[in-house]
Amino acid sequence: MLHSAFITTAAALLAFAGLAQAGESLPQSEVGKASWQNGIHRTDLVRHDLEVPGYETIQARVDIDPGVASPRHSHPGAEVAHVLSGTFEYQLEGRAPIVLKAGDSLFIPAGTPHVAKNIGSTTASELATYTVNKSKPLLKLEE
Repeated sequence: MLHSAFITTAAALLAFAGLAQAGESLPQSEVGKASWQNGIHRTDLVRHDLEVPGYETIQARVDIDPGVASPRHSHPGAEVAHVLSGTFEYQLEGRAPIVLKAGDSLFIPAGTPHVAKNIGSTTASELATYTVNKSKPLLKLEE
C-alpha cells in the first residue's frame, strides 16, 4: 500500500513538472504538492465549501523568486491576488501589463489566461484567493 502511494505521488509530481510544456490542466488535489516550476512555492492556507453547491474558496500563499514568472495559466473561477511583499508584473490576456507592490490587489476574472512575474530583487509573495467550481482543475496551463 505504501509503495502504491509512493508511485502515485511520484507520478503526480512528474506529471506536474511537465505540465508547463504540455499545456494540460492540474487536478485541484495536486496543486500545492509541488512548485509549478523552480522558483515558485505555493502554500495552501484555507479550503472551504461555499453555500453554492459544487463551489469552494481556496486561499494560498504564493512565493516567487526574483526574475521568475509563472507559466501562462487560468482558473475555473475568479481569483483575487493581494501582494504581501515584493513587486509583481501581472499580464492578463487582452490587457496591458500592470505592476503591483505590497498592499496592492488585483481581480482576475474566471478563465482569464495570465502570468505573474517577480520583477523585484527579492522574493515576492502574494495571497491568492480563488472562488472556483470544485469539479474542474484549479489550474489550467495555457499555450
